[in-house]
Amino acid sequence: MNDSLVHWIDIARRTAENCRASQEDIQALIHHPQDRAMELLPGADFLRRRFCGSRIRLCSILNARSGACSEDCAFCAQSRRSRAEIDKYSLLSGEEMIAPGQACAREGIDRYSLVVSGRGMSRAEMQTLLPVFRELKSGIKLCASLGIAEPDDLALMKEAGLSRYHHNLETSPDFFPRICTTHTFEHRLKTVRAAKKAGLSVCSGGVFGLGESDRDVASLGVMLRDLDVDAVPVNFLVPVPGTPLADICPPSPLRCLKIIAMLRFILPDKRIIVCGGRMQNLGELHPFIFQAGASGLMTGNYLTVRGRTADQDISLIRSLGLACT
Repeated sequence: MNDSLVHWIDIARRTAENCRASQEDIQALIHHPQDRAMELLPGADFLRRRFCGSRIRLCSILNARSGACSEDCAFCAQSRRSRAEIDKYSLLSGEEMIAPGQACAREGIDRYSLVVSGRGMSRAEMQTLLPVFRELKSGIKLCASLGIAEPDDLALMKEAGLSRYHHNLETSPDFFPRICTTHTFEHRLKTVRAAKKAGLSVCSGGVFGLGESDRDVASLGVMLRDLDVDAVPVNFLVPVPGTPLADICPPSPLRCLKIIAMLRFILPDKRIIVCGGRMQNLGELHPFIFQAGASGLMTGNYLTVRGRTADQDISLIRSLGLACT
């Protein structure tokens, strides 16, 4: 075993004991060469097994309102800056949201999430959603990603059966103004804090491959650690024609693995869920995401990009000697 592997395993053990990476170790993660990302994996895998065991959680989303978003997020095909050719529709009916959730429950998926485009939800739209939560809550764990949310609405959703609210911080505070100008990083923090105050579990992470540095990755990880979120979705940019980032060079497979591993070291006890862009960006290295620290997968289709089926992901997980739910 080479010295670097031993070094990172020792750091992982120290991190597990303290349940917290030191600032010195975070700096070492930032400066670790990307072409040697595989050296981080044994330590990251140790932390995943220590805190999350061998069970990989599956979640799935439904794009319940698509396109025509008022916000200008540079990476998003649904934003007002996008000219991408995507389906655009208003909020689905209750039955159109309930049926896919029931199907997810039958497939053994752990959590089902309703996602909408736009800054937030109107009160009338909220009244359509609440019966959906009530209908589904006994069959599957429920999540929602409904944009900037007010405390009263979060309380109503929790009472109706919602257990988790999803609201990505997207990237570091310093890099955020380069990808969005129609709302601030503080707006996103406010919603995360409001969801926690409402007693909801919180899922918050980001999109990587936007041009951010490893220092930005670490900064976001530390922010999520300090907020004490419960789950961290990791998305890798899939450049979509018609969006401002259509011509950006996507992250390499090794960079993707380094990002996952960095987040596992910084967030040793959190559920890290690899979501959009995993197949497109990781390619042949896709199965290594669990050794890099992932403890969850978003399965099925994404918002405007197709994904893998639950059967495909369950087969992959079991072939690696892991369990799934």
